[in-house]
Amino acid sequence: MSNTRVLDFEKPIVELEGKIRELKLLLAGGNEDMAKEIERLEARASQLQREHYAQLSAWEQLQLAKHPDRPYTFDYVGEITTDFVELKGDRAYNDDPAIVAGMGRLRGRRVMIIGHQKGRNTKENVLRNFGMARPEGYRKCQRLMRLAEQFGLPIICLIDTAGAYPGIGAEERGQAEAIAASLELMAALRVPTISVVIGEGGSGGALAIGLTNRILMLQHAVYSVISPRGCASILWKNPEAEQTAAEQLRMTAEDLLNFGVCDGIIREAIGGAHRGLTVTAAALEQALDEHLIELAKLSPEQLVADRYTKFRQIGHIESRAASSAD
Repeated sequence: MSNTRVLDFEKPIVELEGKIRELKLLLAGGNEDMAKEIERLEARASQLQREHYAQLSAWEQLQLAKHPDRPYTFDYVGEITTDFVELKGDRAYNDDPAIVAGMGRLRGRRVMIIGHQKGRNTKENVLRNFGMARPEGYRKCQRLMRLAEQFGLPIICLIDTAGAYPGIGAEERGQAEAIAASLELMAALRVPTISVVIGEGGSGGALAIGLTNRILMLQHAVYSVISPRGCASILWKNPEAEQTAAEQLRMTAEDLLNFGVCDGIIREAIGGAHRGLTVTAAALEQALDEHLIELAKLSPEQLVADRYTKFRQIGHIESRAASSAD
């Protein structure tokens, strides 16, 4: 996957990789004296990558999560499933290309996969609405979740959206009700459910397919109650305060694992998923397989109870009196 944009903190690594490529061309021409220098630079590049990506700020994590070359739902579907068949339409209004879904096999196991889908260029982004789903998208999710439950299929949701689409048409067709209905349905599903934040996880648009038995996150994904730009506009009345908002929202995978919102972090290829789709997809497939094996041991009633307990345990409330006493 070719990079169309190099982030500021990626530049030292990209420049070093460019120098290595140049030296390799010289070596290919018969210059054996360059071999040791190439080996030294490759070791340095690998070390630099590990150091860089092990201590990224929340703002840098957000930039990686939104990277235009980052793999989307269909990229992972092509890597981790076989016999995938896409299913469309909500049987009430229309199909929403911002959400894609279908049945396939993951390591021989039949599963239903639902996920947000963004575009790679202007034409695709107009079609996919930048991954921001409309009500018919969430109603399509509901239809296919019921279908999966009917046939006893585990449900895997891949989250990657800045939020649900806030346009007039979406509001007229019941955006809030569609999201609420999705949450109500997912809470009572009697099959194993897993959601994975693969990029951005923003607001109710993400949560609408995220009320699952297990919530996983890719290493450089983010998940928050609102997008940093939206938060900055509301709290600071300035969208340019987006970087400050990103730091305050505590939206990284490490933060959410510590809070108990996220159940596991899936390591990406060094440099981010956009620099190693195959490696990242293999780690995703392995994590999904392990959790599906674990959840398969639970009865339908236990799956519902497990989901209920999980979300009841997220967060806590302290009374003012107790706080004062402390």
